[in-house]
This record gives sequence, C-alpha cells and structure tokens, in this order.
Amino acid sequence: MYPPMNVPAFSRLAATCAAIFLASGSVSPAWGFLDFFKKEPQKVAPTAAELNTQEAAATVLLDEAKAAEKAGKTSKVQDLYEQILKKYRFTNAAAEAAYAKAWSIRQTGKMQPAFDAFQRFLSDFRRSPRFGDAIQQQYEIAEEAKGGKKQRAMLVLSMKMGSEDVIKMYKQVITNAPFGKFASLAQFSIAEIHQDKGDKAEAVAAYQAVVDNFPTSKEAGEAQFRIGAISNIAAKKTQDGQNLTATRDALKTYVTTNPKGDRAGEAQSILTGVDEAQAARSLEIGKYYERQHKPKAAAVYFNEALKFGDAEASKEARERLAKLAASNPAAVTDTKKNAPGNDYTVPAAVDLRHSPDYAGPPSPELARLSQKPKMRKDSDSFMPIPIQEPSLPSRPASQPTAAGTSLLPPVSGGDKPVLLPVPAASSTPPVPPAPAAAGALPVPPPPAPADQKKN
Repeated sequence: MYPPMNVPAFSRLAATCAAIFLASGSVSPAWGFLDFFKKEPQKVAPTAAELNTQEAAATVLLDEAKAAEKAGKTSKVQDLYEQILKKYRFTNAAAEAAYAKAWSIRQTGKMQPAFDAFQRFLSDFRRSPRFGDAIQQQYEIAEEAKGGKKQRAMLVLSMKMGSEDVIKMYKQVITNAPFGKFASLAQFSIAEIHQDKGDKAEAVAAYQAVVDNFPTSKEAGEAQFRIGAISNIAAKKTQDGQNLTATRDALKTYVTTNPKGDRAGEAQSILTGVDEAQAARSLEIGKYYERQHKPKAAAVYFNEALKFGDAEASKEARERLAKLAASNPAAVTDTKKNAPGNDYTVPAAVDLRHSPDYAGPPSPELARLSQKPKMRKDSDSFMPIPIQEPSLPSRPASQPTAAGTSLLPPVSGGDKPVLLPVPAASSTPPVPPAPAAAGALPVPPPPAPADQKKN
C-alpha cells in the first residue's frame, strides 16, 4: 500500500507538473493538465433576473458565431458555440447553439459525430422548437449511412457504415420519438438491412414489428407483403411446407387488408403459385405413402392436393382417392372420421354444422326457436282472445236424483251424502199466501213434524 500524501505536498506537486507541461509547449492551455481541475458547468437553474442577463450575453455570442460561420472561420465558430453551451446552458440561445453546432458538423460529412451532436441536442433541449428538425436530421444521417433511400424493388445497396452501427442509429430515432412520423420509416429500414444481409428470421421479425407497432402507417402494408415475399423465396429454395404456409398466411392478410394496394395483383399471383407448389408437394407425398402401403397417410395428402391444386392436380388426386376407397375403404373412412374437414372428394357431403369450429347459421329448427317474438305494428293485427266459459254438468229435470250423483260434497263422518228432499211434481202451480193486513204482525210458519226432524 502506498503511504498517504498530505494535501500541501500534493498541491505543490500538481503545480510543478503543470508548470513543466506549459513550459514545454507540448500541451496547449485549453487541453493541458489544468483542465483536470476545472469545475463542471453550473447545473443549478439561475433566477429570472440572472436568466435575462445570461440570455442577452448568449445572444451576443450567438450572433458572433453566425458571423464567423459566414466568414468561414470554422474553428472560431465551434469555440463560440461551446462557450455558449458551457456558460449559458439554460438560455434559448444555448439550444440554438447546440443545434447549429450539430448542423455545422453535419456539413463536414462526418455522419457519426453529427448524429451524436444532434443526440446531445435532443437530450438537453427536448422542449426546443427544433426537436422535430433534429429527429429528421438523425433519420437522414442514418439513411445516408445505410447507402441511400429505400427501394420498393428490394434492391441490395452497399452501405457506407457497418450494419450494426446503422441499426443503432435507427433504433435511437425510434427511441427519441416512438410516435413520430420517422419511427415507422426507421423500423422499416432496420428490416431492410436484415433482409439485405440474408437474415430471414431477423428480417421477418423486423417487418412484423412495423405491422404490429405502426399498423396505420404507409409502411405497414409493404412490410406485410415483404413477409410473404421473403417466405416465398425461402420456400422455393427449400421446398419447406412451413415456408409455404407462412407465405400464404402473410399474403392473404395483405390482400384482405389492402384489397386495392399496389401489391395486390403481385400478391395474388404469388398465392396462385404457392397453391400449385403445395398441391404438387402434397401429391408427391401422397404417392410416397401409397407406395409404402400406408393408405391413411396417402388419403390425407391426396385430400390436401385437392384443396390447393389446379384442375390437373385435383383430377389426379381424386382418381387416386377413388382407388384407395375401392381397395381399402376402411382406411379412407378412418381418415374422414379423424379429420372431417380434410375430405375434399365430395365437398357437399361434409357435415360442417357438427364441426367443433362451425360458426355458420343454425339449423332451421334452432333458427325458429331462437327467433324473438314479433312486435305488433298496428291495432288491426291484434285481436282479443274470446273468453269461453267451461261447460258445467247438467241433468234433465225429470231424472230422479240417485245416491252418489249429487254435486254437493259428502258429509264428514258418513259414507253417503245428505240428499235434499225433492218436492213431488204437481200439475197445478202453488198459490202464494194472501198478503197480511196493514198493521198486522207476520205469522210464523208452523213447526215441522217430528219424524222429519229425525231424518
């Protein structure tokens, strides 16, 4: 461990070293040893009065820098801009100086230093009115570093800088303004760089990021088409079924979302070729399984050839399916049971309504049950329901009442209901009693006989 040094001795040593460096002339005072002891610019915001004073002084230096720039004094211009940024960093003139400094570096053709200078401006002065201009300058610098503007024909262009450095530039543009108009352009350019390098997976992922993150941009449709085009090129090289499926999915999505797009006709043409390639591939695989005496697998691929093939391929696939059904009907039947949606021999015979993923209209019976009652539109269509009285039991007056036929409920404690006496029918009607005299009291009726009370 080194012995500790006291402060006075260290100060004398530092002063001696500084004097030696200055006397030798090998190091300028601006960049010499004493710069190590310089204080950092003040980071505390000044008061309103101090800010007004600093704004005036910074404006004077800014005007002087512009005059020196017109005179072609490049070194003096940079020194004045740096002086403004160090002394008056809270002023509006400091923001103008930072942007002007980055712009002057850009004119020299040094792309990375210019990009970094604009990045310092964006980091320190995000509220400046020139924020959008700085983003545009960064994007244009990245485009120049890439090698030129984007080409619709997917031409491979030579790059002026390393691909990784250019990708970092584009990513920084997206980070600075993720919702700006240059974000989608930058992401699209990243995908193009991967595509030019031959990185299929990286290119597809980058184009998909354009579609996912910027779906309403102009670049989203072209990115969707590029995904299908890249997968199609890979399918032609490898004859991989996954690439054919990826091509079909991507281009069908493009045609659906951009029915009148510039690439709609080209996408449809590629889809036709993909279907033919898929049918030919499935037909060959089906023949292979047929030679291997595996009718179930052969039937699956023959059905797939029917699905995607043209007239000639479909005809051959149908003929081979018919032979399989004649020689081994159980295998073809099992294939239909295991995958009912893959049977294309008789499309009308496929029961789609009982498929788990069926989403069509219900059967007529279910449709009638699911219908809501119709609302009455006018008074004429509504008729009141007539009230019908229930028919009551009746009997002829001449028929005698028998036991057990009375409508009265039975008396509790007895087996037979109590029957009321029926008066004998007489030919002469009864005579009503004479009215009582005025003022006379009513006479009560005579009491009933004793034998009638017992009954």
